[in-house]
Amino acid sequence: MGDVSYGFKLRRRDWQQMREHIQQTLPEEACGLLGGKNGISQVVSPVANELKSPVRFRMNANEQVQALLKIEDSGLDLLAIYHSHPTGPAHPSQTDLDEFAYPNVPYIIWQLEGGNWSCLAFLLNKDNFSEIPLIMIDNE
Repeated sequence: MGDVSYGFKLRRRDWQQMREHIQQTLPEEACGLLGGKNGISQVVSPVANELKSPVRFRMNANEQVQALLKIEDSGLDLLAIYHSHPTGPAHPSQTDLDEFAYPNVPYIIWQLEGGNWSCLAFLLNKDNFSEIPLIMIDNE
């Protein structure tokens, strides 16, 4: 994937597709993968949260593998992992830090506040996280 500390570009239609998935999954956390090339999103792959929890997620292993294969078969890279925090916080939780498995792959975290969804991107490691730019672009 390369250096993602500069952030990456998210197409508006991909933002909308993730938002719709997250809204449909309420009150549970939603999760999925974002594929892209050259730091630009190209495909959203929703994955079932097998925990069906409003405060934790675990991707269904079969769906996760299928999503990763779809990304790879399309000649894309795993650009980000996304999930929602329906009740907050607007940043990675301690559970997110404890369970992250893809170093150097950003996490997009969606938060519902005042009836509106917003998202931020983060790089995680075992001890902390840092926010990175998420640049919205028109569909190409």
